[in-house]
Amino acid sequence: MMVDMNNFLSFQVHGGADHDGGVADGVSSLLTFVEELSAHDSAGIFPALMPGIAHMHNIHPLLVHFPIAFLSTFFVLDMLGTLAKKPSWRNVASWLLYFGTVAAVFTVTAGFIAASTVAHGVEVHAIMERHEHFGVSVLSLAILLSAWRLKSGGIIQGGANSFFLILAALLCVLIALGADLGGLMVYHYGVAVDAAMAPVDGFMEHQHHH
Repeated sequence: MMVDMNNFLSFQVHGGADHDGGVADGVSSLLTFVEELSAHDSAGIFPALMPGIAHMHNIHPLLVHFPIAFLSTFFVLDMLGTLAKKPSWRNVASWLLYFGTVAAVFTVTAGFIAASTVAHGVEVHAIMERHEHFGVSVLSLAILLSAWRLKSGGIIQGGANSFFLILAALLCVLIALGADLGGLMVYHYGVAVDAAMAPVDGFMEHQHHH
């Protein structure tokens, strides 16, 4: 029984038959990463710690996730709070709206900077302009909803709240449409994406194995 238990523990720690590694390899990988990080000078620490950000042409793709998360969660929570008559939920939704609006300010600003600095063709330019229009519309509507919410003291009641939720739903639709165009520019046209290297031998097999 003791042998079986030891074999079981060893199987769990080292990952089993279907996975390469496990807890032991994970810890080893982390220690190796820390060791390699300590070998860099002060200028090389950030690129080694966050290579994805270091290789970005601009930070717009990084910032865009925050207004999407905050504003979409705001709408869902505010709607549920209205239906369930939970003022506490709606108060939390208010803060999500405010955070999302602030995040949208930085995201749209970074987007305008990216549009003027990232190389793109005529076809992409038309898509980029529509993407910008959606972004500005999202920001404008978010500011309007935030101002309305603040003026009302945090919670809107009655028929006015129904109209408020309709505008919040429209906000989410605009976010989705803008995000779709952003994805089109990146994943179809490769805007601000460096050319990918040819896969090395065994790379696809390794990915498939996992």
